[in-house]
Amino acid sequence: MSPYLQLEREQSIATITLNNPAKMNAMDFGMWQGITELLAQTSADDTLRCVVLRGAGGKAFSAGADIEEFTRLRANAAQARDYAQVTGRAMQAIRDSRHPTLAVIEGACVGGGLEIASVCDMRICGSSSRFGVPVNKLGLVMSYGELGGLVDLVGGPTALEIVLEGRVFDAQEALAKGLVNRVVDDAEVLAHGDATARRIASGAPLVARWHKAFVRRLAQPAPLTAQEEDEAYACFDTEDFRIGFQAFLAKAKPVFTGR
Repeated sequence: MSPYLQLEREQSIATITLNNPAKMNAMDFGMWQGITELLAQTSADDTLRCVVLRGAGGKAFSAGADIEEFTRLRANAAQARDYAQVTGRAMQAIRDSRHPTLAVIEGACVGGGLEIASVCDMRICGSSSRFGVPVNKLGLVMSYGELGGLVDLVGGPTALEIVLEGRVFDAQEALAKGLVNRVVDDAEVLAHGDATARRIASGAPLVARWHKAFVRRLAQPAPLTAQEEDEAYACFDTEDFRIGFQAFLAKAKPVFTGR
């Protein structure tokens, strides 16, 4: 496991920290590999309810790729293709996380950092956070795997604006573009992220998984099958529905089991 990744757990919430603040949490090869491993670990844990991703140091979620690696690992098209297999698996692991994922963003969230954030289920940032993908200034192209999350999140025209101009823009513009769900005061980012993760974790986990799957399915053009339509009612046969319904009647807090 990369020394620049940290996994912590508090009750039903796991936090993955990009932990290389000396380089503004720039992503190196080991970190990309490690994210895939950590997401496999968290997804296999039925007792978890939410996974938070954040950057250490308060100045950056991630400033993108570790450019120093390029001469060794991404010096030509063949190397770049192999490297992209690793980054693609990492982003797919986040996207396919069994549990809801939340990016808690302090400071810079650019390049590869924005790619990671874009495949999380939710994103909260501070008022001084900055966003962008300035790869055109390096003569680099975002691969399909890297660009896909951004297109899914904000749509083709806005994704093109971001990559064609290569600007780094502020949090309010990111909010207007749909890149983030919420902008809060810098001093409140971690507390707000923690409160959000706790709200997610307090919900029925089966419901969260169904909602994630349904939102993704609705983005596909094919009509829903009868079997897919019926899946929306499977929740009525779960123990969690019984728990939630009885707690509602009793004006009590439900404690869901995931069954």
